Amino acid sequence: MASLGRSPQALQLTLALIKPDAVAHPLILEAVHQQILSNKFLIVRMRELLWRKEDCQRFYHEHEGRFFYQRLVEFMASGPIRAYILAHKDAIQLWRTLMGPTRVFRARHVAPDSIRGSFGLTDTRNTTHGSDSVSSASREIAAFFPDFSQQRWYEEEEPRLRHWPGCCRPEGGSAPA
Repeated sequence: MASLGRSPQALQLTLALIKPDAVAHPLILEAVHQQILSNKFLIVRMRELLWRKEDCQRFYHEHEGRFFYQRLVEFMASGPIRAYILAHKDAIQLWRTLMGPTRVFRARHVAPDSIRGSFGLTDTRNTTHGSDSVSSASREIAAFFPDFSQQRWYEEEEPRLRHWPGCCRPEGGSAPA
């Protein structure tokens, strides 16, 4: 990301997915969306889509051969998902904290107010996905938003959004959606 010419106080981007189990329930989908807004994320892009099995296999290829891979691929292709590009000063870590632990049983005990602690059903049907690093965020954003140019966003949009009243700071107002 340093090659993008980001300033030290630049906003960070991450991918956030709302999985089919949550998209199928409008009240859960809305509750997760409200959590995004109340935590002062900027919603840079958002789209709903139905993922083909082949798309899921490509996205989760690093897990191929693991016991949960096939179940995860089938589940992610089972219904609509919502994908977001979120921006915040520490977007990746903040989103991961908001989601809670991957394993729902653990989430319910150590982070009961997290998204997965509140809405997760199983370790596969755990409501959300989020990038785990800057490099995976770049790769994952490109997979869901192929027409989105991070370079152009950092050059044209990020400098003005960074100073948006209420953006990414607890003391501010609401973030633009």
